[in-house]
Amino acid sequence: MKFYDKDVQKDAILILKDHGFNYIRLRIFNDPAADSGYSPKKGFCDLEHTKQMAKRIKDAGLKFLLDFHFSDYWADPGKQYKPSAWLGLSFEQLKKAMYDYTKNVIQELSVQGTAPDMVQVGNEVNHGIVWPEGHVGNLDSLAQLINAATAAVKEINPSAIIMMHVALGGQHDESVFFLDNMIARGVAFDVIGESYYPKWHGTLEDLRNNLTELANRYTQDIILVEYSQLKREVNDIILNLPNNKGKGTCIWEPLNTWESIFDKSGKSNDLINMYDEMKRE
Repeated sequence: MKFYDKDVQKDAILILKDHGFNYIRLRIFNDPAADSGYSPKKGFCDLEHTKQMAKRIKDAGLKFLLDFHFSDYWADPGKQYKPSAWLGLSFEQLKKAMYDYTKNVIQELSVQGTAPDMVQVGNEVNHGIVWPEGHVGNLDSLAQLINAATAAVKEINPSAIIMMHVALGGQHDESVFFLDNMIARGVAFDVIGESYYPKWHGTLEDLRNNLTELANRYTQDIILVEYSQLKREVNDIILNLPNNKGKGTCIWEPLNTWESIFDKSGKSNDLINMYDEMKRE
């Protein structure tokens, strides 16, 4: 499809840039073309498609956040299915597969000059990754798996910012439980990423209270890395966190969310104009 802003056709990434966006977040699946994958037969969000999109991002002068799902399909708190290629592996083999796969992705992106500026080692990982070995009920093995992937990122791209992404926007006790347990097990990360959808994650006051406490408790910066609704209010909370810890927000699926900033014909709407003011602020 084609995209338009003020009735002028333009690359969607450039339209976002015009309105103050400076980062694009891409998800990547291990084998999305599998029959049970995210994109059967087509393979969208595999490494090759990600390399193409990464070039568009970098050519536009924007930064790039890569979100590893470590699955052939959507990974979130309700499902963290390991890739079919990793079924039946021993735990040591699974750690090596995490390391090798992550290293290969970062290597290929780096070789074409599009290394990600920031990397999520897992998507919404508060219930773990690559179940069952990486389930949150197995905190020691979960930490080892995250560390294996993080080591691979850092080996190829030492300057990459590492994000720990949990889907606990308004849930403070749960956020602290997870982050404290990872830190205690030697998991290193630079940024705390949170998701916030009111349907699952509480009120705006819950969000403000949680993120304020996290900003006071931890040294890491904070990004609201998935949200859609309440754009003005959510950004006000992030940009007013203590100690300048709030670094920004990422809209989930700008075409397909509760408050999408493009309509189904690709035309931008008034919601996108909010970001002009937020950029000035």
